[in-house]
Amino acid sequence: MEPSSTTHYPTAPKAEPVARHTLAVTVDNEPGVLARIAGMFSGRGYNIESLTVSETEHAAHVSRITIVTSGTAHVIEQIKSQLERLVPVHGVRDLTVEGEAIERELALVKVAGKGEHRVEALRLASAFGARTLDATLTSFVFELTGASDDIERFIAMMAVVGLVEVSRTGVAAMSRGPEGM
Repeated sequence: MEPSSTTHYPTAPKAEPVARHTLAVTVDNEPGVLARIAGMFSGRGYNIESLTVSETEHAAHVSRITIVTSGTAHVIEQIKSQLERLVPVHGVRDLTVEGEAIERELALVKVAGKGEHRVEALRLASAFGARTLDATLTSFVFELTGASDDIERFIAMMAVVGLVEVSRTGVAAMSRGPEGM
């Protein structure tokens, strides 16, 4: 039997896209808060790609936690909802949804090499705007601040000329415009 023009075949549901989100969370600065937030993520199988924490209001003992995570729109909504329910959390903002946020990361990158590798490491550092913090006859430590993608490219290029070690701060982010958290 041939299918008619009105026959409908079942189709597989489309997979919801996974997207990277940057969340800014204000919390009481007290012992165990970070452990509770990390526990919430791990207990539900969510991954934290980057985590930055610092006290931002000393008198009020309030800290800001910047979390970079990935998930479908549904998963991100679950994460935000579950974060908001934690007792020491004052607020959660999804900087990705609110508009183009400013995101920066700091990396310290150690490179060892001699001859042409040494010259190339210096040339690349200059091209990326990295500062030289330490120099010996056989190694450098560079400091680079910028977008995570730029830091990834810098690290990948340094791997070719003698990358030894990398230390990264994680993402610090802020929404554009006059409004604060």
